Amino acid sequence: MKKKRCLLLVVAGITAVLLAACQPQTVEVTRVVTETEVVQGETVEVTRVVTETETVTEQVEVTRVVESPTTRGEGGTLSIIYWQAASTLNPYLSGGTKDTDAATLVLEPLARYDETGALIPWLAEELPTVENGGISEDLMSITWKLRQGIVWSDDTPLTAEDVVFTGEYCMHPDAGCSQLTQFQDVASVEAIDATTVRVNFSVPKPYPYGPFVSSLVPILQKAQFENCLGVNAQNCNDENFAPIGTGPFVVTEFRPNDVALFTVNDSYRDPNKPYFAEVFLKGGGDAASAARSVLEVGEADYAWNLQIEPEVLRSMELAGQGKVVAAFAGNVERILINLTNPDPALGEQRSEWTADNANPHPFLTDPAVRQALSLAIDRNTIASHLYGSAGQATCNVLPAPAVYVSTANDGCLTQDIEAANQLLDEAGWVLGADGVRAKDGVRLSMLYQTSTNSVRQSTQALVKQWWEAIGVETELRSIDAAVFFGGDPASPDTYGKFFADVEMFTNGASSPDPETYMGNWRCSEIARTENNWLGNNIPRFCSEAYDALAGQMAETAVLEDRAELAKQMNDILVQEYVLLPLVHRGSVSAHSNSLLGVRINGWDSELWNIADWTRASN
Repeated sequence: MKKKRCLLLVVAGITAVLLAACQPQTVEVTRVVTETEVVQGETVEVTRVVTETETVTEQVEVTRVVESPTTRGEGGTLSIIYWQAASTLNPYLSGGTKDTDAATLVLEPLARYDETGALIPWLAEELPTVENGGISEDLMSITWKLRQGIVWSDDTPLTAEDVVFTGEYCMHPDAGCSQLTQFQDVASVEAIDATTVRVNFSVPKPYPYGPFVSSLVPILQKAQFENCLGVNAQNCNDENFAPIGTGPFVVTEFRPNDVALFTVNDSYRDPNKPYFAEVFLKGGGDAASAARSVLEVGEADYAWNLQIEPEVLRSMELAGQGKVVAAFAGNVERILINLTNPDPALGEQRSEWTADNANPHPFLTDPAVRQALSLAIDRNTIASHLYGSAGQATCNVLPAPAVYVSTANDGCLTQDIEAANQLLDEAGWVLGADGVRAKDGVRLSMLYQTSTNSVRQSTQALVKQWWEAIGVETELRSIDAAVFFGGDPASPDTYGKFFADVEMFTNGASSPDPETYMGNWRCSEIARTENNWLGNNIPRFCSEAYDALAGQMAETAVLEDRAELAKQMNDILVQEYVLLPLVHRGSVSAHSNSLLGVRINGWDSELWNIADWTRASN
């Protein structure tokens, strides 16, 4: 196939250089296709990775970008597409990035991570350290000093009491707070004076930057949320859908799983920011249509989470309307194994774990089955053909920073169908006439669910074929992303409910220090009815040995020792096949060529510095 596209050159001084780039170029285009074939007299579906060549002639319009001083609100409307639409603006009631990012426009933390992973003060005057006296020498407390003059959008002052209340809100035993791991080992939060707050720990905390740090743990206004504690948290729709904040924007309209409109916070601390008068945050559609709106059509300014085939993005970028940006941090696309029984016949006990009843899965509690599922997967094919430069095959749930990365699991990078079949044979799983293995009347038949997304459906198709090659029947299911990643406890389709045998999504550490992230797989974090299925331990994995390592890490100060503990925890999860890491993912988004100030951030919200975004003049 051939494609030609030429755009006008407008900068004469570099015309010769650009024309050289406009000669026909042959590029490889890779697609995952499903075809039908006749095998031994039967028509079957076969999924393949197909590589073709494509000739592209491109000329690019060059625009000179001129920055000028900004005036608050002069920039008009900023259009952002989060095709996984936000379902709430309260990050304490959702673990979904779509929700925490949307809330970033309004709610702010005491400190956060910039795009390099460096921790910087935000609502705090400075970053507490042992050297400046902000962290006690015994590591049992951290003291924050609020910046002077910060007010909420209703013009009331931000005080230490708001910080104290936020801690109480999340740590309430009946709240089902999805960010509870950020408050691990917190004994109390106390106001020293109107602008000083101290977090006290029950054990020495070598890394005390969990509570109130990053977009996951922002400060809530006590006056607005004081009647929303505990079991009332989920019922406070007015508060959850329109929180009062200190950020650059205020909520004007919010429609869950659809759209949100934000306008300038007139009380924002910088009189010249934000540049844009309003932000229109649109949900719905899919990653491809979101990318097209920015890169080809020019209807939107920013599109998030463009998990689509790399050659499609490259083709769209040639239109000259925008650019693709990416940042690597700790995100891993993984398949999670449900260790509990998701049988619908169990009613309220479906996928439910309790300390008294682990409710074991009928066959995924067999380590041989879990290991065979891992052996059958070709991670390199998934990474190279479906992610391109935005993905690297990985065997670890903790792929960064480098000091924490284990090398004990690299064998998973080699697919071995033969070894997987042998393992199942030895474990007594017998291949039946229908091509599906069974043992003691239990068939290896699974439901594999994920969010609706072209890359994820292509991944599902490949994995289904590999698993069927080892005698595992696999039914595929895709769920609208806004629902799948939502926090609605009434929905049966959320990833936390996990009403399937296996499921797939991306998650990762929210800071370069992995203590909080690795704490997600403690027994106390298991998602269940008791916490409105907002716990972070989705596979329902419970191990005393793992919990002991997590506790030990919380008390360990030396970096090398912390790294060793993190590797041990990673290896337990991977070698127990609690989850199957697939791809170390970069955060891939796109923005219009005219949008300035974007510093894509893999460690915090991508919208973390939206107050600094401006529009170029040509």
